[in-house]
Amino acid sequence: MQFQILSFEGPDPYSRAGGLCTRIEGLTEALAENGHDVHLWFVGDPEAPATETRDNVHLHRWCQGVSRLQPDGVYAGEFEKEADYASTMPPRLFDEVLRPTLESGEHAVVLAEEWQTVRAVLHLDRLLRESGLRDRVTILWNANNTFGFESIDWCALASAARITTVSRYMKHRMRRLGVEALVIPNGLAADAFEPVDWEGVVGLRLRFQDRLLLTKMARWDPDKAWLSTVETAAVLKQRGWRPLLIARGGGGEYGRVVLNTARELGLEIEDRRAEPGPTGLVDALQNIGDVDIVNLDSHVDPEARRMLFRASDAVLANSSHEPFGLVGLETMAAGGIACTGCSGEDYAVPGQNALVLETGDPLEFIGLYERLHDKPEERQALQQAGRSTAQSYAWPEVIDRVLLPRVRLTSSMRRVPRTVKSAA
Repeated sequence: MQFQILSFEGPDPYSRAGGLCTRIEGLTEALAENGHDVHLWFVGDPEAPATETRDNVHLHRWCQGVSRLQPDGVYAGEFEKEADYASTMPPRLFDEVLRPTLESGEHAVVLAEEWQTVRAVLHLDRLLRESGLRDRVTILWNANNTFGFESIDWCALASAARITTVSRYMKHRMRRLGVEALVIPNGLAADAFEPVDWEGVVGLRLRFQDRLLLTKMARWDPDKAWLSTVETAAVLKQRGWRPLLIARGGGGEYGRVVLNTARELGLEIEDRRAEPGPTGLVDALQNIGDVDIVNLDSHVDPEARRMLFRASDAVLANSSHEPFGLVGLETMAAGGIACTGCSGEDYAVPGQNALVLETGDPLEFIGLYERLHDKPEERQALQQAGRSTAQSYAWPEVIDRVLLPRVRLTSSMRRVPRTVKSAA
């Protein structure tokens, strides 16, 4: 089957901004490994080739002219890029890739991501209808978050594509808007299950054996429960737990709000930069002393993240609004202890495979963690259950169990006229 993936984010460093690039990379890689013909249309590096095939995925870099004038990344000049993408990409996709496939009698699937691709979907749908080829293409449009919802013409989008989202929480959020979305969860790429660097894990555990090592990696945003996280660290310190919070929030004004609040709570903070890889992160955490929070001012690559998640006593992946919660699932895959919220984390079962927080009260986390700390057999069982849960969310599993059945069902439903039964 041919898959056309439409997304602003993609595998180029220029195109990486958040969890969407992780989703796109894992999804396209798994589809290609499953033998499908996969094309990704994304806002790529302006200096890279316009087209390229990498790991059996056909990359189509778009908006390069705009991007050359906007060197700060994929979302710089976002609205200009969205307009360019919507007007110029669908004709190229249709004429050069889709039409030959469809006229040969094959079926194609279009998977579009986020509000920036909505107008491109509408344009592509119109081209397909005008050519008489619309019934040979299944179009899915996916919401990973609520960003940009206010700009979407939902009626037009629903007539052009089957709307999907990543969790039951998001499904219910969208239902309030009158949108009926199918749930197709995120998945984990193969590297999430690669062995952790045990030398680094042992090294960190020995170095901080007399401290409670906590990790939180999320953008600086009020939705990510950063303030309750630093309040929890402060209460733990008052109670003699000697917490050490490893924090990675990236850039943004809200980070200063969080760190200033931490200082007002009596927490000592030190900024550190880490070189790539587990060794680089371990070296960056030397000579911490009595510091309470280490603010990592550098990217943490996947291998180093897995090592840190496994070495930590708990990974605070909780949020007040979390459409899916990939960090919690990544923690489970690494064999760590995930502490999630209770919004979009459909995979989290309280006390069975994760600690689940329902409030922002620091005492909630402390009470749940104390029980786990006092019962090592329960901790080990939770880690094993978490690992098993993560394996069920590997991208090949999600594709075979959810995505492909939904594609087939959506395709058949489009061809069957709907009937309305009389209430009588």
